[in-house]
Amino acid sequence: MASNDVNRIVASHLSYAYPEADRNAVEDVSVRVKKGEFLAILGHNGSGKSTLAKLFNALYVPSAGTVWVCGLDTKDDALVFDIRQHAGMVFQNPDNQIVATVVEEDVAFGLENNGVEPAQIRLRIDEALAAVNMSDFALKAPHLLSGGQKQRVAIAGVLAMKPDVIILDESTAMLDPSGRQEVMNTVHRLNREEGISVVIITHYMGEAATADYVIVMDDGRVAMSGTPREVFTQVAKVRALGLDVPPMTDLADMLRADGIGIRADVLTVDEMVEEVCRLSSRS
Repeated sequence: MASNDVNRIVASHLSYAYPEADRNAVEDVSVRVKKGEFLAILGHNGSGKSTLAKLFNALYVPSAGTVWVCGLDTKDDALVFDIRQHAGMVFQNPDNQIVATVVEEDVAFGLENNGVEPAQIRLRIDEALAAVNMSDFALKAPHLLSGGQKQRVAIAGVLAMKPDVIILDESTAMLDPSGRQEVMNTVHRLNREEGISVVIITHYMGEAATADYVIVMDDGRVAMSGTPREVFTQVAKVRALGLDVPPMTDLADMLRADGIGIRADVLTVDEMVEEVCRLSSRS
């Protein structure tokens, strides 16, 4: 499949089974990640969402179907190096991705392994650390950083490779609320200002509510998909899949159940405030 300017990742009838498993972890999934899109993938534990992320990055090779990353087939072993330059992955535990004893050396690690010229490495380190607001920490030891700061360094290491897509596999799961917010602010800014496509695997519905598009996985298949409003307003269906909805959507659902005429598709605190003001002005 030839690369185009619209789709960064195209998965077609994708299936994957772990060795010795009696069923597929991912079953007949077709999905596209568009240029500049922010995609959230949700699902309970064992739903297949993290497996799907690893298939996007060529960490796993499909048992059936195909994944193209910027037009490159992940089943072609000769293309794996190129694929991972196009689609960088940030994992749950930043300590597992940080390999150096100085922040800027860690960001340089992948560049040095790829034979990038020293002058270009310096430029890319500076750009990547600036992009995640970590320039002031370039000479610090990673073990002295907070969880959110470590994760931003991990993102900088991926960003220095100049990827088209950043895949975050539950990358905020081990962080406190402020650390999660740091990381989410960073990836949203990279998505908005740099046009980098973002795929985030998350258990946090508030994070998913900020995405352009949401996919809900269940038993290896896509059970729901749509914009956050389209997905989360189906409160009963989302809960039947073992998930919750964003807090403000939950509140709106409870208020509607009590006969209050509030919008069903409220996602954020600001939208809830607007609705309360609207209803108050009518009374």
